[in-house]
Amino acid sequence: MRDLATGFGYLLQGQRWVGRHGKRFGLGLLPGLITFVLYAVALVALALWGVDLVGWATPFADDWSSPWQSLFRDALTVVLFALGLLLSVVTFTAVTLLIGQPFYDALSEDVDRDVAGHAPESGLSMGRELWISARDGLRVLVRAGVWGVLLFALGFLPFVGQTVVPVIGFGVTGFFLAEELTSIALARRRVDLRGRLALLRARRTLAWGFGVPLGLAFLVPFVAVFLMPGAVAGATLLARDLLHEDAGGNEERPRRTAGEGTSAPYGTTAGPTR
Repeated sequence: MRDLATGFGYLLQGQRWVGRHGKRFGLGLLPGLITFVLYAVALVALALWGVDLVGWATPFADDWSSPWQSLFRDALTVVLFALGLLLSVVTFTAVTLLIGQPFYDALSEDVDRDVAGHAPESGLSMGRELWISARDGLRVLVRAGVWGVLLFALGFLPFVGQTVVPVIGFGVTGFFLAEELTSIALARRRVDLRGRLALLRARRTLAWGFGVPLGLAFLVPFVAVFLMPGAVAGATLLARDLLHEDAGGNEERPRRTAGEGTSAPYGTTAGPTR
């Protein structure tokens, strides 16, 4: 329970941080606005033509008598839109982070400097960082998509589909939101996707405390745009906690895999030296 409160605290601290740094907040809004427009168009299209899509996908129900045909297809349409909404919440962050990579990298670095006096750097070129971000984002989307399909199928179960499945859905959404947002700060520390998932799985309640409230807030139209800059700032604080970096700047140095003074190759998980 303590980690739940701590995770939520990082989310609030991040919002307060961007509130004190108006320039970073303003720049951080631009990628979210672009992504919001794209997703709004997609969801409106799904709402308008979802019934037709369900009718095309269920030809076996064409000969069903009333009211069973309409009840069945209406229920499937609702579930389809709910799945689209869930996937939009999960993927919104990944797409926004990809569009706004330079803005959010700079914001995350500023948070590190504010807390510790300096910001870790990956040492990679911008092109390489964008490629790794896009590749890892796609991998996360595939994982989230598998969960989405599974939850969609479970949604047909009586009672369970209307009670347990939504709770699991928000837990999954919160976890992946935490992973996507902490990826900015952790990638600068040369922590790859597998390492990030391992860190978050070891402290799931911390990830849920941060990601679940954010996922719920993202369900409100346009709110995600305004929360994204603060979410990135809060995720940087969360990443520091995951790696046990203290607030005074005495960070535990990443383990070196080559000679002294060289950086660990990307794709390895940075760990504390003992």
